[in-house]
Amino acid sequence: MKKSLLFIGLTLAVLLLSACGTNNNENESSDQNSDDEKQDVFTIGVIPAQTEGQMEGAMNKLQTVLSEDLDREVKVDVYPDYNGVVEALNYDQIDMAYLGPLTYVIAHANSGAKAIVTQLIDGEPFYHSYIITHKDNPWDSLDSLLEKPQEIDFAFGDQSSTSGSLIPSIELQEQGVYVDENEHEFNSIQFTGSHDATALAVQNQQVDAGAIDSAIYHQLVDSGKIDGDQIKKIWQSEKLFQYPWTVHKDTDEETIEALQESFLNIEDQDILDAFGANGFTKANNEDYESIRQAAVKQGIIEE
Repeated sequence: MKKSLLFIGLTLAVLLLSACGTNNNENESSDQNSDDEKQDVFTIGVIPAQTEGQMEGAMNKLQTVLSEDLDREVKVDVYPDYNGVVEALNYDQIDMAYLGPLTYVIAHANSGAKAIVTQLIDGEPFYHSYIITHKDNPWDSLDSLLEKPQEIDFAFGDQSSTSGSLIPSIELQEQGVYVDENEHEFNSIQFTGSHDATALAVQNQQVDAGAIDSAIYHQLVDSGKIDGDQIKKIWQSEKLFQYPWTVHKDTDEETIEALQESFLNIEDQDILDAFGANGFTKANNEDYESIRQAAVKQGIIEE
């Protein structure tokens, strides 16, 4: 009797272990499949060129176009700030990023990110930094604006923006009225976080003047999101190479070529309008050398 009970106990133990092993194998297989699915999704992070909600529809369309052309699932997310996109690319959380020129040179310096595509504005891959003011203000030039800087409330965009912060900051430093947000001669300095927020702050006379991306400014006017008759430009920078679409340094050439071909064939107006563009063209790291030098000058990256 004892032997029979022992035999039954051993048999049950073997069956239980076998079942556990099967379940573990199934769980491991399920986990592996889940990991493979995650790895197969090509993820893209986009900086907030405009406010998140205004870009969402166009990014959904872009996601569909790229998924079809790459024959794999593509997921495009608009991040709330510039630095979030750079960090995501640096730490391999995304495969591709749409960055401002400054955020690109930082990402290239930190993780070897590679620029592969940029947009065309009126057929050229260039834009400017503008300083704008309300039409009712008396200033018609930056020099006249800076005659009494202590009376001026000035707005930058995102702190990591090329045209909304870096380039106008350098100009204001050279004019001797600005060192940083804590050391300046203005009545106040604020960072709005996006170009459209800056334009609206100027239009609504919440600030006296602000720095903005020229391409986005014209797109906002053309779309009726701001009233161009209420705003005047009082300063314009030299040409800046347009915002790059950037991939991780280890991205294979086949994927890069497929991405370039897909972007160069985009004609959907909603996608183009989201970036104030009329097309896309190829880009490379050398196109951003002047921005790299500006970032070095400001101590943002090392030589």
